[in-house]
Amino acid sequence: MAAGKEIRTKIKSVENTRKITKAMEMVAASKMRKAQERMKHARPYAEKIGNVAAHFSQAHPEYRHPFVEHREQIKRVGLIVVTTDKGLCGALNTNALRLALTKLKDWDGQNIEVDVTTIGNKGAGFMQRLGANIASQVTGLGDTPHMERLIGPVQVMLDNFKSGRIDALYLIYSRFINTMKQEVAFTQLLPLAAEPEAEPTHWDYIYEPEAKGVVDGLMVRYVEALIYQAVAENMACEQSARMVAMKAASDNAKTVIEELKLVYNKTRQAAITKELSEIVAGAAAV
Repeated sequence: MAAGKEIRTKIKSVENTRKITKAMEMVAASKMRKAQERMKHARPYAEKIGNVAAHFSQAHPEYRHPFVEHREQIKRVGLIVVTTDKGLCGALNTNALRLALTKLKDWDGQNIEVDVTTIGNKGAGFMQRLGANIASQVTGLGDTPHMERLIGPVQVMLDNFKSGRIDALYLIYSRFINTMKQEVAFTQLLPLAAEPEAEPTHWDYIYEPEAKGVVDGLMVRYVEALIYQAVAENMACEQSARMVAMKAASDNAKTVIEELKLVYNKTRQAAITKELSEIVAGAAAV
């Protein structure tokens, strides 16, 4: 029964693995609900301030912020890549990093240099292995995004744009569609892109007390809102993808256990039949 013992050991091992994946599935489901609520609450604010910023880019104010100035020649760009800190969440990080790699190759073909800011451990490790120029990074965000931890690394890119080191800033993250579907998003943060309109529209504003203070505050809130929303969306995607992946792993483990039990029963029945045949043969010989 050496083979039977090995099969029992495999069954026990797969059962232990299934307990782990089932527990991770339940934890991810619990965190997913909280992450989705956080994302849904932040989404209207991010969309509204994005619209206001897009309208502002079409206005003719008395003070023009550097974030709305388009450079004639693009020599260097910045890329912010949002990924997760942990794995076991399906192809979520793979899809985002594949898009980032495609963009890096396209820019390299156009002789455009790239500075990278990574949010999340998976993106940081990938960019380090790739040999990319990492300007800043942040890892270990936990289950709740905190703006005070995000704005520091992002501020490096904003300062680079103001100083003229980079001519454009882009963002890659995973957008939440539903529990079963997440898609990778590629967004231009800076300079501000005009919102597509059915007809050209000129937006005029009255600033109080002065244009510079209001516009500077708006630009900071705009960047903060989009970065926070991107991280919140990515966290909701992470928990959803992990729940689906762990459920699939649990179902596969159950299937493997059933197959191993069937093989074990067949092996055990064959051993019993062999022993009975030997007993009968021995009795007949006597």
